[in-house]
Amino acid sequence: MSKKWLRQVCSIAALFLMTAPPAASADNIVVSAAASLTDALKEIGRMYQSKSKNRVTFVFASSSTLARQIEAGAPADVFFSADVQTMNALERNGRLEPGTRKQLLSNQLVIIVPADKPTLVNSPEDLLDPRVRRIALAEPSSVPAGVYTKAYLESLGLWDKVKPKVVPVLDVRATLASVESANVEAGLVYKTDAASSKRVKTVFEVPIGKGPKIIYPVAILKESKSKAAAKEFLNVMVSPSGADVFRRYGFVVLQ
Repeated sequence: MSKKWLRQVCSIAALFLMTAPPAASADNIVVSAAASLTDALKEIGRMYQSKSKNRVTFVFASSSTLARQIEAGAPADVFFSADVQTMNALERNGRLEPGTRKQLLSNQLVIIVPADKPTLVNSPEDLLDPRVRRIALAEPSSVPAGVYTKAYLESLGLWDKVKPKVVPVLDVRATLASVESANVEAGLVYKTDAASSKRVKTVFEVPIGKGPKIIYPVAILKESKSKAAAKEFLNVMVSPSGADVFRRYGFVVLQ
């Protein structure tokens, strides 16, 4: 190989490197989602990352807490709420990317008790039993699961009598943990959360149509710096494969 030919090859290679387009960089999107979505979204996240160069980070908490964080400027690309009211507030404040909001899921309230303790509750009325001293509930003034539960018990005329027993906690997963540890005699959570634990048993399901209408909306946030990657993740959630995951965890898919 002559030195002249080698110099030509090196020159051509250098020219190619200078003119070739840079490799596309991967985006990391942040999905702020209601605590009740934890298990299903983690699985969908793994499915998404197996096919995409992008990565997803989840922040799980109560919808109201996440909305306050977003309003305060916390970085997030997608918001997945457990109620319409919280999403409406963000939309009124101009936080949502127009045209991306979808009403994706529904759920159902249930009463749970510790699996290894005597069953004292079989109906909402049994919550009045004097032996039932503590009832775990997501904060009823702001957290969707608690707001839904309060509305349901009010519709039965039970809330004022049950209220003194209520132990308000951060979110629906904290409610589940309280019942699992037997720190309370009962709790009210979503059907999907109850199904995730073998340490609790469901003793009553609020009939669909008699309980509050539970809707989970999702949207891309206007301040997102990675809207293309966020839309890609949103498309996975609403795809047939994503819907199958949600159904497997007990959600009702609305799309």
